[in-house]
Amino acid sequence: MNVHEQLDALESTLKKALKNANTKADLQDVKAKYLGKKAELSTMMRHMKDLPAEERPAFGQKINQAKQRFAALIETRRHEIETASLNARLKEERVDVTLPAPNYRTGRVHVMNQIVESIEDLFIGMGYLVKEGPEIESDLMNFEKLNLPKDHPARDMQDTFYISDDTLLRTHTSPVQIRTMLDYGGKKPVKIICPGKVYRRDDDDATHSHQFMQIEGLVVDTNTTMSDLKGTLLEVAKAMFGEDRKIRLRPSYFPFTEPSVEVDVTCSNCDGVGCSVCKQTGYIEILGAGMVHNNVLKASGYDPEQYQGFAFGMGVERIAMLKYGIEDIRHFYTNDLRFNKQF
Repeated sequence: MNVHEQLDALESTLKKALKNANTKADLQDVKAKYLGKKAELSTMMRHMKDLPAEERPAFGQKINQAKQRFAALIETRRHEIETASLNARLKEERVDVTLPAPNYRTGRVHVMNQIVESIEDLFIGMGYLVKEGPEIESDLMNFEKLNLPKDHPARDMQDTFYISDDTLLRTHTSPVQIRTMLDYGGKKPVKIICPGKVYRRDDDDATHSHQFMQIEGLVVDTNTTMSDLKGTLLEVAKAMFGEDRKIRLRPSYFPFTEPSVEVDVTCSNCDGVGCSVCKQTGYIEILGAGMVHNNVLKASGYDPEQYQGFAFGMGVERIAMLKYGIEDIRHFYTNDLRFNKQF
């Protein structure tokens, strides 16, 4: 029997062995028998030295080609075994996708965050930037640069949590406005909103909390007017309470704005006619605003001869309470799932 016939016979027996191999262990045994160190192919290679020199290249080529064919046959059978094993497992572990899924209780965005995000989306759409700052502030940033020197009587309007003589928990997010103007160096326009937590020494009840959330806004430019402020706040009222809402501005006083106004929106309960909710006025107060005081502009590096601006501040809890008819501010912080899941 010549080499060619011998290799054909060996390949034929390999195919039969592979057909009977049904597991990876069986396949490993077949591989060892036909391609291992003690396999017949290896034995034939060791006899190559007994051949004449001119016959060795052709003989070695035939052996190597046979090895490649054998390896390919074994690999094909390996793939068949693995596929069959996978199909059997899939059939055995089949999941009925028509069965009803477990009723998992999923979380949701808190109503306070919903209000903040909706207001942020509104102002971002109008070209504002969202700025944040530290909740532990200096007296300088929280009061003095906002036209509230240490002996100013208006400080009594905001009972403050002091950490030291010059450090406190911020009573509003206005220091973020000051920091932004200082960062800009008085050289370019400002158009920002500042959402965040603020703190005041207050007795917690249905309408007051020692910690609450504010969103303040600031626009500073060379031609900012009171009418720009009114138009901006009208958009806020419509977005929060409905397209048919109207607003009115009433004279007020804040140390950091001049003139200052309180902003009211038509009562959603009576559509401005007058009811017990709005105390027969047809309007409900929602926020405070005004034109930025010249002293604040100067303290922040802006020349009031060239720049002017407006600012406003709203309580997120108050907006939510008016929007959804919530009567007690404490509901926002008690983590009652019966309350939270309504929004």
